[in-house]
Amino acid sequence: MKLMKSFFFSVLVLLFLSPVLHADSLTAEEQERDSLIGHMLSKQLPTLHYSDKELNDSLGEAAFSLYLKQLDYQKRFLLQEDVDVLHSHADSIDDNMRSGQVVLPSLGSEILLKRVAQVQQMVTKMVAAEIGHTPGEVYQSDPKKLSYAKSLAELEDRWRKILKAQVMSRYLDLEEEAQAAKGADLAGKKSGEGTRKSVSSNFKKMWAEATEKVAKQNKTFLHRLTQETLQDHTDRFFNSVARAFGPHTNYIPPASKEQFDINMRGSLEGIGALLKEEDGMIKVVRVIPGSASARQGGLEIEDAILSVGQGDEEPVDVSDMRLRDAVRLIRGAKGTEVRLTVRKNGGLKSVVPIIRDVVQMEDTFVKSLVVKGDDGARIGYINIPSFYRDFEKSKKGEKGRNSTDDTRVEVLKLKALGVDGIVLDLRNNGGGALVDAIDIAGLFVKEGPMVQVRTSMGDKRILFDQDEGIVYAGPLVILVNKFSASASEIVAAALQDYHRAVIMGGAHTHGKGSVQTVLDLNEYVPWLSMANYEDLGALKIMIQKFYRVNGGSTQYKGVEPDIVLPSIYEHLKSGERYLDYSLPWDSIEAIDYTTFSLSPDIEKIRKNSLVRVKKNKEFDIIRDEVAKAEERSLDTYIYLDIERMRGDRRMAKAARKRLGAEVGLLEEEPKSTISETEAEKESHWRQGVSRDPWVQEAGRVIADIGRQVS
Repeated sequence: MKLMKSFFFSVLVLLFLSPVLHADSLTAEEQERDSLIGHMLSKQLPTLHYSDKELNDSLGEAAFSLYLKQLDYQKRFLLQEDVDVLHSHADSIDDNMRSGQVVLPSLGSEILLKRVAQVQQMVTKMVAAEIGHTPGEVYQSDPKKLSYAKSLAELEDRWRKILKAQVMSRYLDLEEEAQAAKGADLAGKKSGEGTRKSVSSNFKKMWAEATEKVAKQNKTFLHRLTQETLQDHTDRFFNSVARAFGPHTNYIPPASKEQFDINMRGSLEGIGALLKEEDGMIKVVRVIPGSASARQGGLEIEDAILSVGQGDEEPVDVSDMRLRDAVRLIRGAKGTEVRLTVRKNGGLKSVVPIIRDVVQMEDTFVKSLVVKGDDGARIGYINIPSFYRDFEKSKKGEKGRNSTDDTRVEVLKLKALGVDGIVLDLRNNGGGALVDAIDIAGLFVKEGPMVQVRTSMGDKRILFDQDEGIVYAGPLVILVNKFSASASEIVAAALQDYHRAVIMGGAHTHGKGSVQTVLDLNEYVPWLSMANYEDLGALKIMIQKFYRVNGGSTQYKGVEPDIVLPSIYEHLKSGERYLDYSLPWDSIEAIDYTTFSLSPDIEKIRKNSLVRVKKNKEFDIIRDEVAKAEERSLDTYIYLDIERMRGDRRMAKAARKRLGAEVGLLEEEPKSTISETEAEKESHWRQGVSRDPWVQEAGRVIADIGRQVS
């Protein structure tokens, strides 16, 4: 309370100060508002954030690094001299925030607009002079490996290569469209020679068309950058300061509140994917089960969306676009088509057509089936896509649908069918309601502690499963991957600590072991003064951390499976350990808990599984394709050679086809229609689960457990 009174008083004092700003395009009221927000963040973040970080020169340096990334992540505009000028203000960020001064966004906006205008002239000149197509050049596509250009001449040469790569890629798009129209399949031919002859006579025409389309796309893209307001820049600067405290801490400006609310609820109409803005790119965080994206295939977690097209219309470049603007392009009416050009995490591009639709709710709920295992074994399989709960009905005292009740129903159904064991699939489950994570874990053990929650002040709560009974006591395997996060990790960690289940999957889960809350900044301003300002926005801030019953955190490391299986996502650098300024792993004191009385010999089961997996043809294919993907991801150069680009596209399609046809883990091609009947969708899902090599090996592990404990 004393702390809040002190903060309240400091806000009152600041309201009477004259802000010192370099923001000619902002009104006096807007300047005062931003001054107030900056001061509020300087007080709230160090006080409330779990990390106990101070707003000092070191944190200012981290905030500057994040700010620079969002300003020009791909290093297509700023010169090194610009960066040096901006960097000279890094060690003043902490002092400026405390005094309510907001200097850097104004300077950054001014410099960026100047460089964008110069690039506009460069691009216009180069397009008018024609873009060459001779091979032999390369372009570094990974901004982390690029330096900022040291001169305008170097920047112009960089843009020449960018345009050349874009035109070549667009030319190949047109070539494929022409071949498809003639019924030809370039990817299916060994050389594609006959097909290329049919379009070679049109090369000049198609190259000119590709150039025209690229010119139009860049004109729109560059013009959009000139339309960004100083307030946009200031809001992103505030967010950079917040993110320096941790990757799940954000300043949410008023204009983004609507999108934030949609992300929290999960959009029920459109393509059905949750997106994030990261380092100047729009990335896929999650594909919602039952959505158009999930049912039609092609869009995957960690895909970077490069452009958005409406049906046959020319796509709009969304690189460096703000999330809210990109979402407006992607959303649309049910039944309309959006075409997303995405870059996969190996660097290769793909066009994903999606017919917008509403989420089929049944596909978002817990589902089960019986899978036929080796020697006629009956393996119960349960998929939990998220830990959902209808909180609105709960608030009204009504019984709402929730993942715990649905899981209990499916477990009882499988028990009645006499299964030999159960596989609980938490792959790609990004979390949800904590109460359901605890209750679902409790279905498989007697009452006891499930997770510890600790605040930055050291206060600790232990959350228990209160149900004394066990719904199912037979062999249990849990499947996870690096997209299993938060509540999923709590379930897997608890059942691993209790020796109740064998955890199988990739090398680690996501590693999100933190709790966030959202503070409405308007509530911290004296109401008499609030009338002078528009909405101040909100602050999403980390306030607590999860710990396992054995004392270890799920933060950063995630859950490390008992049995690590080859994964098609193995090469992806995805997870808390790869995020800027994520909190480290640590541990606290373990609490008393009783392990499961029929726990199997994990080491023996692991050895048996490793022997089988090593001999398994499907896992061999996965390992082979992962090695190729890893090799491609390390080579971040774009080779400005049409033949090489064509070959890379063919190779990507072949890899997807192989993983789809021989392993069954991916759709061979995205389906551009959603005309499947409910029966067809159900059959398609059952076939996919039955063919899944992870599920099949989980069934063999269940058999091993059964032999040990019987």
